[in-house]
Amino acid sequence: MIMDTTEVQDIDSFSRLESLKEIYGILWVLGPILTLVLGITIGVLVIVWLEREVSAGIQQRIGPEYAGPLGVLQALADGTKLLFKENLLPSRGDTRLFTIGPSISVISILVSYSVIPFSYNFVLADLNIGVFLWIAISSIAPIGLLMSGYGSNNKYSFLGGLRAAAQSISYEIPLTLCVLSISLLSNSSSTVDIVDAQSKYGFWGWNLWRQPIGFIVFLISSLAECERLPFDLPEAEEELVAGYQTEYSGIKFGLFYVASYLNLLISSLFVTVLYLGGWNISLPYIFVSEFFEINKACGIFGTIIGIFITLAKTYLFLFISITTRWTLPRLRIDQLLNLGWKFLLPISLGNLLLTTSFQLLSL
Repeated sequence: MIMDTTEVQDIDSFSRLESLKEIYGILWVLGPILTLVLGITIGVLVIVWLEREVSAGIQQRIGPEYAGPLGVLQALADGTKLLFKENLLPSRGDTRLFTIGPSISVISILVSYSVIPFSYNFVLADLNIGVFLWIAISSIAPIGLLMSGYGSNNKYSFLGGLRAAAQSISYEIPLTLCVLSISLLSNSSSTVDIVDAQSKYGFWGWNLWRQPIGFIVFLISSLAECERLPFDLPEAEEELVAGYQTEYSGIKFGLFYVASYLNLLISSLFVTVLYLGGWNISLPYIFVSEFFEINKACGIFGTIIGIFITLAKTYLFLFISITTRWTLPRLRIDQLLNLGWKFLLPISLGNLLLTTSFQLLSL
């Protein structure tokens, strides 16, 4: 069969068009993901700078001020330094576990950001089980810490990994019970539906007022999940010589550092979504229904406002977390476990039963 030149050109143009469509499809999928990762990276850099400035102010000393204006580039400079430092491996450790551990900790936390609604219709994946997906994925992170401690062939690192696993299990259950109470109250496990349920009554419709006990338990449990003071037992320097990351250096140590702040940021975002109304502009004593619908009516402008409101609430909670770190002393390991199992677990279970009773009576 012989084809003329015109037919050959048509086939070539069709194949090029199909190739362009495939490339466009790949970019359409990867674009939002890369944008989210870039935004998260910038958010972590801001948190590091904010923590250094706040801690310096609390301790009456000078914070970062030389790398960039007001020291805003100090975190970026530290990351660049860690990137080019030598990676050391323990001679008798398990190299595979030692290498995979930090990656598991970071990746498991990064996936959780896919269900966070930053504004109206501005979410990577609106899933029906969004909040429970976060809980399921976040429970994988301690496995990476345990692998890192075991692969280091160091008793202090291994004890730090065991502490991280025990602490995560202890506070994961009260956290899950609080999230389940919010799901029952909103009749949905989707993060978008939970925010929409709070927007019906404005400021007083926030779950902060409807679930005050759950908010306090969630606040404490999230700090313990992030291993922040006063709950940073897995890396208590005076007991474990810095814990599971003792043998790490270079970019692997940097991954642990980033993972801790990623976890803190995702916890703060979930506090905003679950208890503080998410992206809604909810001000007290303003009860105009059209005012709360501005995010839906104004397109791109409303989306930008929603993102700004979400981040403002998130960084307010971050400020509280940072202040707590430099205010309260560290607990002992027995005090930490007693708080989780003997106090927070019964309180969160009672809150869930109370919420269920009210929901049944309202039917």
